[in-house]
Amino acid sequence: MKVLELTRSRSAFNIIAGALLAVLCVNSVFAQTYGKGRHIEPAFEGWRPNDDGTFNMMFGYMNENWEETPNMPVGENNNFSPGDMDRGQPTHFLPRRNRFTFEVAVPSDWGDRELVWTLNINGVERKAYATLKPDYLVDNMVIASETGSLGAGTSSPESRANIPPVVTVQGDSIRTAAVGEPIDLRAQIADDGLPQPTDLVEEARRFVELTEGGSLAAAFITAEAIQNQRLMSPPIKVTVNKVNGLYYSWNKWRGPGDVIFNPPQVKVWEDTRTSANSPWGVLWLPPPIPEDGIYEVNAVFTEPGEYVLWGRADDGGLYHDAWITVNVSE
Repeated sequence: MKVLELTRSRSAFNIIAGALLAVLCVNSVFAQTYGKGRHIEPAFEGWRPNDDGTFNMMFGYMNENWEETPNMPVGENNNFSPGDMDRGQPTHFLPRRNRFTFEVAVPSDWGDRELVWTLNINGVERKAYATLKPDYLVDNMVIASETGSLGAGTSSPESRANIPPVVTVQGDSIRTAAVGEPIDLRAQIADDGLPQPTDLVEEARRFVELTEGGSLAAAFITAEAIQNQRLMSPPIKVTVNKVNGLYYSWNKWRGPGDVIFNPPQVKVWEDTRTSANSPWGVLWLPPPIPEDGIYEVNAVFTEPGEYVLWGRADDGGLYHDAWITVNVSE
């Protein structure tokens, strides 16, 4: 009997040890394969017309890495053609998928020419080809759908009525700072309140109240219960899922060193992990909106040089961007 129990214990230990080893191997392979060392795919997201007859080509990218945020200055490995190789593109690349990150204006007589963005990161060259073909025309509903505010092929009156938030950065657009010394950033955000912030508790209560005995069941629906349910349930959308709600986030766009923001900023890239401080994360909830609409952050620079900081206001469906330049001395 003791021999049988010992055998069973050894078998259970071997199973557990094997499972742990498998997890460690998977994590190790994941870290080696997707943590760093991979390339970046530039992406043409589409185009939209401007009131003056010109057009805006819209770009983003897919950084194949989860951890590495490469820096690549404008030049042979980060350029546009034809014409000026510097079209305002980032030289610092955040992890994973970044949609509708920036726009490049082309003249009204652009015609059927191509605008090409070339990136060579970690030894792999990739190109994005932008054209004004009708199939690539983008409107607000396309943006809301592609970024996950709406499900695939869906619409709603409030999404159709939504207009982008408006960012007004207070202070000069070109500033000076010293390494290690924080500078204050203040941005005022005006928004129409659409789409309405996702209220998962209220949505669940409305659903159960339609069922028999729903009023009683609704009393047991709490924020904690909903969060636990979200934690244990896999995503059910066929497209990327995003929580609607206004936020503002500063990020490094260009610069030689790191920029440390306080408080930590909401991620503008599609981090779907639990508690990732990302609108695409499983448990993310929109942060409180300041009563005066002014978001205050301080930034610290680790190296001297010229930096460009990118601020994005996002209401879940649509966005508005702002940039400032900071010249950092020793």
